[in-house]
Amino acid sequence: MPTNGNSCRIPSNGAEARRLEAFELYRFYHSGEDETVALRGVSLRLQAEEFVALIGPSGSGKSTLLACLAGLDEPDGGYVEVMGVRMSRRPDAVRAALRARHLGILMQSGNLFEHLTVEANMRLQMSLAGLSDRRRVDHLLEVMGLTRQRRAHPPQLSGGEAARAGLAVALSANPRVLLADEPTAEVDAMTEATILTHLRERCRAGGAILIATHSTALAAHADRLLCIRDGRITHD
Repeated sequence: MPTNGNSCRIPSNGAEARRLEAFELYRFYHSGEDETVALRGVSLRLQAEEFVALIGPSGSGKSTLLACLAGLDEPDGGYVEVMGVRMSRRPDAVRAALRARHLGILMQSGNLFEHLTVEANMRLQMSLAGLSDRRRVDHLLEVMGLTRQRRAHPPQLSGGEAARAGLAVALSANPRVLLADEPTAEVDAMTEATILTHLRERCRAGGAILIATHSTALAAHADRLLCIRDGRITHD
């Protein structure tokens, strides 16, 4: 069903408020005989209408955790559920379908297809979820300050513009859950405030958001903080 471009309302079928849950996630990386433990038994739950900020120093495991939650990387132990459906250790096609249906994902890189314009990247994401809505595209481009860049290709964008375009793509299919790694990187204070307002509107409409950030402005407006250090959630 197409959505109103000026509305963030997320369709609901009366399902429970739980949007995403991780159970005892472990992730190991190996280089020769050396082993690095990136995640050490991380568990978390993300509810509807909740804005959660994940904070921690570089190398603490933030990006690895987001990748596992999104099904882009497989945990070595534990598992992830999205909307009550298990995602971990499922076939690639099943994980891709769950992502397209329920998740918006912004990673630190690789968010845009370089041969497509910004608008075409957004429309592709919407088509994967079975949606088509010109007004929503227009509205998100306005929110992200990218109206004049809609026909630009990623190599033509600045770093900040590329980050905002990636966020517009992540939000284009009106996902129930947004997982975003530094969503306001390289933006000015006014643009950050506009993006924050849009994200809060999504939460009020039933969405759930988990952001990894170093931004004190975003963290200050979160409903809850998750602090991660050395692959462990240190306090909630």
